[in-house]
Amino acid sequence: MGGYVRDYLLNKESKDIDIEIYGVSSFSKLEKILIEFGAVNSVGKSFGVCKLKAFDLDLDFSFPRTDSKIFSGHKGFEVTIDSSLDYAKAASRRDFTINAIGYDVQNKQILDPYLGIDDLNNKILRAVDISKFAQDPLRVLRAVQFSARFDLTLNEELFVLCKTMVQNNALHELPKERIFEEIKKLLLKSTTVSNGVKLLKELGTFEYFSELNKLNETQFANTLESLDKMRSLLSANVQTDVALMLAILIYRLNMRDCDNFLKKLTNEKKLIASVLGILKAKESFSLDGYTQYELHILATKVNIERFVLFLQATTQSKRTLSNIDKLKSKAKTLNILNAQAEAILGGKDVLSLGLEPSKEFSSILKKAYRAQISGSFDNYTDAIKWLKKELFT
Repeated sequence: MGGYVRDYLLNKESKDIDIEIYGVSSFSKLEKILIEFGAVNSVGKSFGVCKLKAFDLDLDFSFPRTDSKIFSGHKGFEVTIDSSLDYAKAASRRDFTINAIGYDVQNKQILDPYLGIDDLNNKILRAVDISKFAQDPLRVLRAVQFSARFDLTLNEELFVLCKTMVQNNALHELPKERIFEEIKKLLLKSTTVSNGVKLLKELGTFEYFSELNKLNETQFANTLESLDKMRSLLSANVQTDVALMLAILIYRLNMRDCDNFLKKLTNEKKLIASVLGILKAKESFSLDGYTQYELHILATKVNIERFVLFLQATTQSKRTLSNIDKLKSKAKTLNILNAQAEAILGGKDVLSLGLEPSKEFSSILKKAYRAQISGSFDNYTDAIKWLKKELFT
């Protein structure tokens, strides 16, 4: 049921399948049935969910259940498992009609109690139960990313409700990790990212993402254009793609606002450093004229191949695009496209010349590396000659 059936109807491949179980009396019996097919993960037992990895698929088995809001926030629900529920009643807890479509494997028929197929065909995103939708603040962001991923338009009732939820500070009830997960799906899975970001603004979420509110009309338009261009350049590496899309989203902001925005989304220090590294390189590196040494220094600060993709997405100038291609070619020739140059000399080489370990080693090796990337030597023999001259003359 849910996303797998939706994706099947849209001719999209999916390996995540939600399976609702009827006719099994207890969770322990379900576990005994599933254990024959692979390792069972019962971490969601309190929610009536059992996970199984089998046949290269991620399978979630669950019992029919209802959700009741008892506390604020995304997790403030009381879950009641009820195997007597029919499919329509069990599916009423779903957020959108397109996610409430099921398939009865026994009778081999589509189950569509909320007309989700019609909404898919009409490119409409509609809530299953508008009265319950506001109970989960995360659904505002889910509405945005589903709209952008599947090229859907929120119906008027859902749009108004989402905007009202944002005005009532619904996003402030959510942990940053949950917000970030939805933003990542928007940035990485959308057919047209700009539509999703525009919808974020239309719903008023820029009051939460206050740094983005500082973009003027021209800057915002440029950002949207660059996001869509970057989306077409993405690799298969999720961490790289997330860093690039975030860098594009905020590259028109000053560094302080960029830092604040990223820390509002995530505590992942490596990711934040990666994004800020791209943005700092943009500010400090000039494509119009640079030495080999400066190119090597750039490689110590940022992944150049990643930086090239960022530059390609943020420019329209043919001359600049040509310079970007030259930058990539030079970095590739120097073998520093994805990592800084490896140091030819190390501590053992200094020791081999009779020096005792000291605090000076670090400064000697730093100076040697600067000499190497400046072109003073490019092989071990010449490096040792340079080192002897440096130490003994």
